This record gives sequence, structure tokens and C-alpha cells, in this order.
Amino acid sequence: MSNPTTITAQPGQSFVDIVREFDAPRDLVFRAFTEPELVRQWLGPHRITTEIREFDAVAGGAYSYVHRDDDGGAYGFRGIFHTVVAPERIIQTFEFDGAPHQVSLESMTFEDLGDGRTRCSGRSAFLAAEARDAMISSGMEVGVNEGYERLDVVLSSLSVTS
Repeated sequence: MSNPTTITAQPGQSFVDIVREFDAPRDLVFRAFTEPELVRQWLGPHRITTEIREFDAVAGGAYSYVHRDDDGGAYGFRGIFHTVVAPERIIQTFEFDGAPHQVSLESMTFEDLGDGRTRCSGRSAFLAAEARDAMISSGMEVGVNEGYERLDVVLSSLSVTS
């Protein structure tokens, strides 16, 4: 049984908050968010594969990846890392190629809870509540929940090998 994910989107607000705890030390969770080979293994729903095109998790670095589904669909995403402070915080932009010019600003903090547990708290801020609502209605909740389930597996394998 995985830990629950809390997704909060208040009506009329232009942001989404996502909080999830992981049964892994903070440094491993941070690595899973910043190392391209690890990101590729967990990012997105179960039914997709991820192709990393670019991933330089440093201040000013860029990322680009494509999700591919079993039906041949391809969905591109990209952004710029603005702040990367290991193992505490990442601030980056996020843009879906299918909705150009709808850029959000994402902030993720990694809190050491002790006993090898970590809380990730994220906020995605959109330019307008309508853009936020479009992201939510796109199936974001499924992608987040299933991606974090996949991340649990990656973190479990990292914990065994570390």
C-alpha cells in the first residue's frame, strides 16, 4: 500500500498543491527528481514510457521529455530549472507542448521526516485559474498518483542498492 497523495485545488485560485510522503531518505528522493535516468523510470502514468530529450537539473538548465502511450500518442513537456538546491528545493517552469504559452511555475520542497522518510510538497502556479482548471481536467491527478506509485518502486530499488 502506497502513501496517499493530497492534491488541493481551491476554486477560483490559480495554483495546485500536491503533498506526498515517501518511505525513502531525502537524498534518494531528491536524486529521483533530478537524475534523468531515474526520472525516466517513474514520471507519468503506468501506461506510458518516457523519453528524456534533455535534462540538466541545475539553475538555468533545461528539461524536455516525451510521454508515449500504447496507442502511439506522444505528449511533450519542457521547462527551465530556476533553482536547484540539493536536497531541499527545486523551482522550475512547466509547459505542455499541446498547450503552448500556458507556462506554470512549480516549486517542490523535500522535507526530511526522520526514520528514512521524506515529505515532498509541491505547488504549481498558473497564470490564470482557467489554465489551472484545464490542467486538472486533463487527467493530471491520475498521472501524479500513478507516477508516485512508480516512484515508490524506483526508491525501493535505490534503497536496496545504496
